[in-house]
Amino acid sequence: MLDPVPAARPADGLAARCTRALLSPWSRLSLLVVVLLAAAVAMLLFEPQRLLTGGRPGRLSGGTIAVLLFGAAYGVCTVAFVPRPLLNVAAGALFGSQAGLAAALAGTVLGAGVSFALGRVLGQDALRTLLRGRWLKAADGQLSRHGFRSMLALRLFPGVPFAAANYCAAVSRMGYPAFLAATGLGSVPNTAAYVIAGSTAASPSSPVFLAAMAFIVLTGLGAAVVAWRRRHRLAE
Repeated sequence: MLDPVPAARPADGLAARCTRALLSPWSRLSLLVVVLLAAAVAMLLFEPQRLLTGGRPGRLSGGTIAVLLFGAAYGVCTVAFVPRPLLNVAAGALFGSQAGLAAALAGTVLGAGVSFALGRVLGQDALRTLLRGRWLKAADGQLSRHGFRSMLALRLFPGVPFAAANYCAAVSRMGYPAFLAATGLGSVPNTAAYVIAGSTAASPSSPVFLAAMAFIVLTGLGAAVVAWRRRHRLAE
């Protein structure tokens, strides 16, 4: 009795090869670069600084809906590399200190979460293969082992670009909940200072405005001093 002829294995067709190529780490990284460049170009064309120079639009006259819309727009802008100080000052100028702080913090966490997700899904596999420098490996190890406290320190001290911290954390192995919690808590002091400065900018000689500006300057100087004194910490 003749043995049955085994079924022929399907050939590795063009569709399968294209699928593997599109889902490869470097293809996903290229997609991330394209998405971020497109977002940056869109923000340059939109010119978000008009929120400061154009005054309070009538459709943003206040209310929960306006605050939520601004928070969502804030998050999108941070993904597109719009500087957070500009957005924080705009939040204070548009909505006052309390509602402006709520909108700015919500947008901060939203933008950080979206950036982290994009970096983790599209860029982590490819970028981790590039971690060959001593400083890069040390930073990756610090974020992977002590993610919450390391990210909390980065958010508390100004000077570290917001987007850079997001994508560095995404490349590391730190958890998503720890990243969001550290971002929310650590962003409160400086965000509040900029929002208060924006809400009181019409009275630059007021004690509240001067206190907010003094806090911004002092924290910036403090961060520079800490970075200078611990410049070899990651390399050890």
